[in-house]
Amino acid sequence: MSDFIVQRLRVLPRFFTLEHLPDPRMPASDSWLALIRAPEGLTVVRETPADADGERWVALYSGETAHAVDVPGMLAALLVPIAVAKIPVFVASTFHADLILVPHARKADAVTAIRSAGHEVTVD
Repeated sequence: MSDFIVQRLRVLPRFFTLEHLPDPRMPASDSWLALIRAPEGLTVVRETPADADGERWVALYSGETAHAVDVPGMLAALLVPIAVAKIPVFVASTFHADLILVPHARKADAVTAIRSAGHEVTVD
């Protein structure tokens, strides 16, 4: 990206679970945050109680720096520092922003990586 744009993200104050449903029909409940339909099925990102069993993910939302879909490098500017820190991610993008999910156990590392790259992160 030739012109560096400082992005402002916020950590959503909830936990999320990633699920794969081989049947690509809509889930029965509307507790989902994102749905991604692909030939192999449906990926569901849904809110999870803090005390639930299994891997919990936290979401960093770049909606504070909304941008058009034709602005190159916005997501890469966030994912490269996370990748360098060897943090797994799952991403869902909207028309104006990106939702970056990282394992709850790596939340602090992800926030540090993004801040070290010059971006701002608000943690509620």
